[in-house]
Amino acid sequence: MTKTNKSTPAAPERLLTEEEILKMDDKDYMNPAQMAFFKAKLQSLEKELLKNAGETTEHLRETVLVPDPADRATIEEEHALELRTRDRERKLLKKVQQSIVAIDNNDYGWCEETGEPIGIPRLIARPTATLSLEAQQRRELKQKLYGD
Repeated sequence: MTKTNKSTPAAPERLLTEEEILKMDDKDYMNPAQMAFFKAKLQSLEKELLKNAGETTEHLRETVLVPDPADRATIEEEHALELRTRDRERKLLKKVQQSIVAIDNNDYGWCEETGEPIGIPRLIARPTATLSLEAQQRRELKQKLYGD
């Protein structure tokens, strides 16, 4: 199956469920209903990531001066962990936003490397996927063999 539909999808009146999308035929791959489902899923994830980033900013501003060095070290470690988590979320947010743009451009759901469908089950599990499972496995094997 190759990518052929380049028209702008019209949003359906009601979003489909994961079960309904999984039951769809392969010929319906990345139809307007599926695109709307994934766009809503990605927008929800984007909103959650932005909310978490705001909460972290507020949390880090609430600096408490603690005289005990052990307590201070614990607080600093918690802040460091929170910042690492937010950094991962910042990277995910960028991928989410790129996926939303791909939906708007009708390029979502197709492997960047091969042009083949990524697959509904993989996109449900990882909505920001840009490679088919086989292409991702090849990339990971190359990285393992040759390093980054």
